[in-house]
Amino acid sequence: MSAVPEVLFGSVAPEHEDPRLLGRDVRRIAFDAATLRSRVIELGQEIHDAYPDGDLLVLGLLKGSFVFLADLVREIRRPLHVDFLVASSYGDATISSGEVRLVYDPETALEDKHILLVEDIVDSGRTLRKLLTLLEARAPQSIEICALLHKRIATELAHPVRFVGFDAPNEFLVGYGLDHAENFRHLPYVASLR
Repeated sequence: MSAVPEVLFGSVAPEHEDPRLLGRDVRRIAFDAATLRSRVIELGQEIHDAYPDGDLLVLGLLKGSFVFLADLVREIRRPLHVDFLVASSYGDATISSGEVRLVYDPETALEDKHILLVEDIVDSGRTLRKLLTLLEARAPQSIEICALLHKRIATELAHPVRFVGFDAPNEFLVGYGLDHAENFRHLPYVASLR
């Protein structure tokens, strides 16, 4: 397995240069589109090599993973299935209840399959930890995590993140699926908001 790339900070992107920024002030481009593309190709090869046989189910944790997952599965050169899940730990509150429930449950059977759970960013690890417990109860052959970004502060996640795109700075990141109030998911790069 190759080493996780260091954080690569690019140029500042003033809002007048990209109308998709909705006038928001961007501190910097953390990962440009070319850097993301290159790393996704590498991750696709790493995942291909890790799963030489067996049924592989790539599960995207919505909404944040959808852009990354779409690019990633096209780089995994082997048969696979794709499904999604939506987990909630908030309900109607603004503070996490600590209880994770599946708002959308995968329709695909998990039993005896290799499960690759795809996440946009790993921070505390609380939701992932509880989600893994729910998925493990369905008797998959294996479960691994693939994250585009990892902040390396996941004190509540005992299960290692096997496939990591980039170590992430401790900043508020948007783009390439990551949002702020449902904005910025469509950016082709990852930017840091001021």
